Order: sequence, then structure tokens, then C-alpha cells
Amino acid sequence: MSLLASLFAIGWLRKAIWRIWYPYLTRRLRAKDVLFLNYAFQAEPSGDLPLSDGDEPNRACIQLYDHVTAEISLKGAQVLEISCGHGGGASWLTREKQPASYVGIDLNPTGVTFCRQRHSIKGLTFAHGDAQNLPFGDGEFDVLINVEASHCYPDFRAFLGEVVRVLKPGGHFLYADFRFANELDDWLTAVEEVAPDLEVVCHRDISQDVLRGMNLNAEPSLALVNDCLPRFLHSLGRDFAGVPGARVYEALRSGELSYRSWCFRRK
Repeated sequence: MSLLASLFAIGWLRKAIWRIWYPYLTRRLRAKDVLFLNYAFQAEPSGDLPLSDGDEPNRACIQLYDHVTAEISLKGAQVLEISCGHGGGASWLTREKQPASYVGIDLNPTGVTFCRQRHSIKGLTFAHGDAQNLPFGDGEFDVLINVEASHCYPDFRAFLGEVVRVLKPGGHFLYADFRFANELDDWLTAVEEVAPDLEVVCHRDISQDVLRGMNLNAEPSLALVNDCLPRFLHSLGRDFAGVPGARVYEALRSGELSYRSWCFRRK
């Protein structure tokens, strides 16, 4: 195991590293108006999701949010997105799927400030918050959304406990993320452990869809890495961006990494 992998195996240290990395990344990317920090999605055959001219440059990332939320209607719902990043998904879903309210929280205070300044939409608010200690009451939301963030959490089971706590009975948890092969069994076991509280409505392996999305985003993602990060961080940036040749991309291509999506219903 590499030194970096060993460090990330220590939960509290992993969280400390993310507390440094994400605000730094926001500061570096802010001038480029980067609205999505997740990978992407491209179905086969491709759909024809209608997008505005302003949203079109982010099509591949928006398609991931559209896939994750496809099983249910958000119209009139009280929605919480946990780890909302730069708010691109929250903005698009609020504009297009008409929830009654949409709250995006993130551990990155610099990112939350960016979201508040960038996304001025009726019904959409942003707050600083910890996924493992959500600052909300029991049964407060109809829908919870978590896209490609839980691999950063030191205690995934604590996060799932918080999901169950703040979700209304009959509400839905819409979830997507990835794990490497050595983490996969523990991840799936943790998901199975919440079966008494969360019923699986659907579960899909979307690894190939995400890989196609990465290919669509490869050129602009690589340009961002080269333009916005110092040279000594280019390797890390390419991995984070998921461009061909980077570790995450190649692991997804080879099957060493699995990307999954779920729709759960709170019992």
C-alpha cells in the first residue's frame, strides 16, 4: 500500500486532508466558473436530455444528476443534497425539477460561499454542514441526494445513520458513488445493513456510463488541470478530474473500480 493510501485509511486524517484540498480547489477554479466537481455520465445509446445554452457545456455532469434522480419526481419535495460541491447539480435540479425547497450543504466553507454567490435561485439555499452530523431535525426531508462524495467520509456507516434520521418515512435517498475493489465488499455490506430502514428501489452498476462521461469531459478537464493547478499537483489533478491515463479512469476501465447508483425508500 502506498503512503498516500495508508494515510487515507486513517479516517480523521482523510477528513483533514479533504478540509484542505477542497477549499484550495475552489479558490483555484473559481475564476473558471467550474460548477461541478463530480465525474460524468453518458448512457448508451445516448439520450436527448434538453438543456439550455448555459447548461450545455456541463451536459455530461448534468446527465449524472439526471440519472440519479430519474426514479422519482422532485416536484413539490423538500430536498437536501449532502456534499453539494460547487452547486451545479443543485442549481439544475431546482430549475428543472421544481422542488418546494432545495438545501445544499457541504463541508467546504469556501465552496458554500461560492455557491451562495453563484446560484441565486428561488427556493435554493446553501449551508455549511458535516455529512456525518447533519444540522437538521429528524424526518425533515422528503428526498436526500448524495452524488460522488461518500468515499471521502471517514465513517460511511455514520453517514447512513444520519440519512435514515433526517429522511421522512416514505421519503427517498438518491445515491451514487464509487469504490475500489478492496473496499467494495465493505461498502456493499454497509448498504445492506441499513435494509431494516431503507428499501432498495433500484440499484445499478453505472461504471461504463461514467467512463463514457469521463471521455466526453476529458479535454476540458485536462485543460483546467493544466491552467489552474501548479505543475507539482498535475498528477493529483488529473486523477481527480478522471482523465484518460489517470488512476481512477484506468481503474474504472479495467474493472478495479466500481461506480454504482441507488434509489432507496425510507420504510
